[in-house]
Amino acid sequence: MNTSEMRLAVAGCGGWGKNIVKNIAALGVLRAISDANPATAAQFSADYGVPALSLDEIAASSEIDAVCVAVPAELHLPVAAQMLEAGKHVFVEKPLALSVADGEKLAAIAQKAGRVLMVGHLLQYHPVFQALLALVKAGDIGTPRYVYSNRMSMGKIRQEENVLWSFAPHDISMVLALAGEAPHNVMATGTAAHVTPHLVDFATTHLEFPGGLEAHILVSWLHPFKEQRLVVVGDKGMAMFDDVRPWNEKLEVYDSKVDWVDGRPVASKGQSRFVEVAQAEPLREECRHFIEAAAANKTPLTDAAEGLRVLSVLEQAETQLRAKLGKAAD
Repeated sequence: MNTSEMRLAVAGCGGWGKNIVKNIAALGVLRAISDANPATAAQFSADYGVPALSLDEIAASSEIDAVCVAVPAELHLPVAAQMLEAGKHVFVEKPLALSVADGEKLAAIAQKAGRVLMVGHLLQYHPVFQALLALVKAGDIGTPRYVYSNRMSMGKIRQEENVLWSFAPHDISMVLALAGEAPHNVMATGTAAHVTPHLVDFATTHLEFPGGLEAHILVSWLHPFKEQRLVVVGDKGMAMFDDVRPWNEKLEVYDSKVDWVDGRPVASKGQSRFVEVAQAEPLREECRHFIEAAAANKTPLTDAAEGLRVLSVLEQAETQLRAKLGKAAD
């Protein structure tokens, strides 16, 4: 099928769903929307000139080929399953589900239905991260030894999921792409809940990989300023993706490295340079990728398998965070 012939619906027009609606509409393939709030559904229907349908109506419609699911995370499993079983290709906003077991159920349903299942790990589609990944794979900074990723801001504070599930999926997805393998060890710790009981507001996750790479992910929604920074340290140089900076400064490469002089390590602080990357809106690229994958019924970059790898790390980290909170409550 030609991409222009695709017909998509968006289920969920809330905080992030509204952005998906905007981009699917801009790509010319929006055919319906759905939202649990009647007033919201009516407004989006009027704004975009498409019908507001119930989930059952979307599932039953022969006029809808694919569905973007942007409902609350606890509804990802039932809504995505309903659409896949109805023969629709499905894009699920992150996380794929709230457990590996639920993610595996969705993957099995998609495979049985012969339909595309894609998870919204947005930063995989960010042109700057793609450039960073290509740079690392090309060996421009040598062999990666260490990665750290900070994603912090003041809010948006959730009441349904802790900061690990809200913020970290993007960073875990990027780190796994850089590593090219699953970690053999996951360690996590976080602060006791300061805002909502039983929900962690600040968490650190440390990953160790069989190839020797180590990664450190720090997330917080109680931070005085916005920070979205991914640093890769190689044995011949370093690179940083800073998504808060202006576009032409988002990717910076450093010649800094450690030299051995007379048997002793000496830090060598070299020059840095910004890498030019063609500008494009990550969400637009992500939506376009889904449309193309669905039209050709081909495996997307962030498919169910990739979503499950991220869920596995999240689940292991969550187990450790819960154990820490349990001890703190004793």
